[in-house]
Amino acid sequence: MTINQRNLRRPLLLAAALSAALGLGACHKTDDNNAATTMPPAAATVATPAAPATSAPATGMNDMNANNGAVTVASVDLGSKVGADNRITAAGDSFAPSDSIYATVLTNGSGSAKLDAKWTYQDGQVVHEDSKTINANGQEATSFMISKPGGFPAGSYKLTVSLNGSQVASKDFTVK
Repeated sequence: MTINQRNLRRPLLLAAALSAALGLGACHKTDDNNAATTMPPAAATVATPAAPATSAPATGMNDMNANNGAVTVASVDLGSKVGADNRITAAGDSFAPSDSIYATVLTNGSGSAKLDAKWTYQDGQVVHEDSKTINANGQEATSFMISKPGGFPAGSYKLTVSLNGSQVASKDFTVK
């Protein structure tokens, strides 16, 4: 290489080195700026939705995942017929002595839970007790039933529903 070629190359190499250094420095600043704008502040928190009240009635399958936590009882319905989906198809609170009487307990939430149904007559005399363990995933319908071959005596009755040992709902009904 001649002296003239070295003198021409030196400024080109110096310019290339300077451009590379500035480019790396600019990239580093961009990374710092991006990190500062994409990282949440230390005090930031993520809000979690509140669980619906346990006394609110179930409004339909669109609410299926409204409560992804512990199982809660949404409603209790009585009737003389129940469908394959365990839901009451003929609702009522007055029955004939020979009727089978059904209760549907709608629950929301996820997990394992124990439902108890206690059917009583007038002064608290126990007619029947039943328990079912459910493994819920969203909204579930669980049915209970009582019947008596000779017919129920006329009078006032009550169904009491408990969830994991705690009473959560009751329904009064009559046999005429």
